Amino acid sequence: MIIRRAENKDIPRVLELLSQVLEIHAAIRPDIFVSGTTKYTMEDLQEIFADDQRPVYVAVDENDSPIGYAFCQIKKQPFTTTMIPFTSMFIDDLCVDENARGQKIGKSLFEFVSGEARRLGCYELTLNVWEGNDSAEKFYRAMGFKNKETQMEYIL
Repeated sequence: MIIRRAENKDIPRVLELLSQVLEIHAAIRPDIFVSGTTKYTMEDLQEIFADDQRPVYVAVDENDSPIGYAFCQIKKQPFTTTMIPFTSMFIDDLCVDENARGQKIGKSLFEFVSGEARRLGCYELTLNVWEGNDSAEKFYRAMGFKNKETQMEYIL
């Protein structure tokens, strides 16, 4: 397995993986997510893949076909003048193909992204996990993530 930056040739496979993630979220929160859709279009992915501030890394198999991905965003902090300035890498989405899970691909992607974040001078890695996505939360905690803040909702 090799991990590299995503390229336009990866778009069809990345769209399939995005669909897998969407279905997990739709099962957890059908009041928010629409089953049968994806987060991005082909055109969106072309734009994102070309943006160095939104790097996407793919884990590829022996045929150079993506079996996992990490969508990232480099963010400058702070949000206010009361915080110390730093750069952060936000993992917007991380997925391993449902047929390839349990092979340490997610861990390899995380370690690669962590190394890239260090190389780019980032202070931290951050991400969000939807409540109810217990397997993702367990994985991220195993990688060393801790709660930083909690977002809450009140449905009207």
